[in-house]
Amino acid sequence: MQLSGVIVTLITAATCVSAWPRPPAKRALGGVLLCQGANATGVCHYEVYSLNECHEVPQALYQNTRTFAPDNDDFYCWPRVGLCSDICTSPTGCTFGGAFYYANPNKYDLAKISWDKSLVSFDCHKNITTPTV
Repeated sequence: MQLSGVIVTLITAATCVSAWPRPPAKRALGGVLLCQGANATGVCHYEVYSLNECHEVPQALYQNTRTFAPDNDDFYCWPRVGLCSDICTSPTGCTFGGAFYYANPNKYDLAKISWDKSLVSFDCHKNITTPTV
């Protein structure tokens, strides 16, 4: 009887441990988290994107993205209002006016800069720093 109790306890413990959330993946060059909600909530999509290439957001996030969070400071992204194939004809440009870095204070809520209903595509590039002499 005691042996069966021990076995049940071990199975229960193993089940609980397997249900724990996995640790987040290591931050990657080109990794971007996109979510419908602010602060990485709602429907989300994470992918490591190739650099120097335009990417369209997944359909569920098309003009419906509040979180746009690049993984680290080794690269930056240019969010865009048009599809990758579109030619920008706006006199004010087709981005919100600057590159998006890891440390951008608005990355977890694009509504703060009125971009939550604008994001359609983006491209990312590796940071190139100039060595100091």
